[in-house]
Amino acid sequence: MKFIIPSLSLRSSRNCCYPAQKSIMASPLTQTLTLSQTQTGSFHADPAQDDLDDIPCSEPQQERQERQQLLLSSSDSLPLGFGSPSRCLSGESLVERAWTHWAKLGRPKLIVAPMVDNSELPFRMLCRKYGAEAAYTPMLHSRIFTENEKYRNQEFTTCKEDRPLFVQFCANDPEVLLEAAMRVEPFCDYVDINFGCPQRIARRGNYGAFLMDNLPLVKSLVQKLALNLNVPVSCKIRVFPDLQDTIKYARMLEDAGCSLLAVHGRTRDEKDGKKFRADWDAIRAVKNAVRIPVLANGNIRHVDDVHTCLEKTGADGVLSAESLLENPALFAGYRTAEWVVGSEGSERDGKLDQTDLLVEYLKFCERYPVPWRMIRAHVHRMLGDWFRMHPHVREDLNSQSKLTFEFLYNMVDRLRELGTRIPLYLDDKHGDRVPADGLVSRDV
Repeated sequence: MKFIIPSLSLRSSRNCCYPAQKSIMASPLTQTLTLSQTQTGSFHADPAQDDLDDIPCSEPQQERQERQQLLLSSSDSLPLGFGSPSRCLSGESLVERAWTHWAKLGRPKLIVAPMVDNSELPFRMLCRKYGAEAAYTPMLHSRIFTENEKYRNQEFTTCKEDRPLFVQFCANDPEVLLEAAMRVEPFCDYVDINFGCPQRIARRGNYGAFLMDNLPLVKSLVQKLALNLNVPVSCKIRVFPDLQDTIKYARMLEDAGCSLLAVHGRTRDEKDGKKFRADWDAIRAVKNAVRIPVLANGNIRHVDDVHTCLEKTGADGVLSAESLLENPALFAGYRTAEWVVGSEGSERDGKLDQTDLLVEYLKFCERYPVPWRMIRAHVHRMLGDWFRMHPHVREDLNSQSKLTFEFLYNMVDRLRELGTRIPLYLDDKHGDRVPADGLVSRDV
């Protein structure tokens, strides 16, 4: 059962440094939400396609109303006992409570990183099926989240199996951030603040990694949540070029009330993950400098990287982003052919490929509807190698201004009938990470 954030009373718009947002009318066909172009940094060249791709793949109005009512009445949606806000606790008590909460969640180590438009509910559920133990939502824009019901309904959905869950916001106004956070705190295990986005859209909006230039504001954002929420606050950061600045930054966040810190081991200027290796030594230094749980982000391409990263950083878990988009079964031990080369022949065909994963993803989308633009993006990422071999199939996909599930399932059948299969591989030494039922069922 999918939960949708219910409509709450909205206050008047504030003046802030985010780009102006259009008012959204009821009809998605006549005036659709343009966040994917103006707020998240992704850009669609064809306005007509943009409109069609922003429509949810399916969702009857009656079903939405029933889910909203369930959300309001569900006892499962209550926070997991983090307790009252931390306004009266000492530093030692805050650290102790941070670890108690982490232990209640089962100390998850394999975590889906936040990805704009890409870590939505169906994708999170697919990754969870293949070993992910926790997940972040996509980055949500705090001001738009407080002001726009359509944005809330499309960009944040969850279900009772979607736990542990981090809900991530970008923000530069503590009051706006708190209002957004209070809307989601009954349905998540952490409210996360994005201090790591390095993209130009974050520079223009004055959020993400560009708040590293304004540490008093960073501190006030964390404190506002820590003093007023019943769920813990987590933060996702990038490192400074100078290690000591990074350590001071991490300790400041801990002192402000951060209960869990995810560290991306690249600087704000190191945007290209293929060109710049994440600095695991810097992550280890942060882990040694703070007393709260720390997650490592960067260089997680297959399951061997997970074990190596945990060993070298001492972190309490790892996040993966780009690699999961191509291979959502990464945490179950599957790897693409790119990471089989030089493995001394220990890999075997895992009897699973990316068309199998896409079919499972589409079935999750039928159950948990999302805008078609998200589905389109996942199709391209999961089937990138297949499309390079059969570019005419990709061209057919790109020519579709309106996607349907029937078209996508037929496209998968076409790729399979072309006779070239691109398997995912399993390393025998990591066979214990494969789901207990062996081959994955096609029925999600």
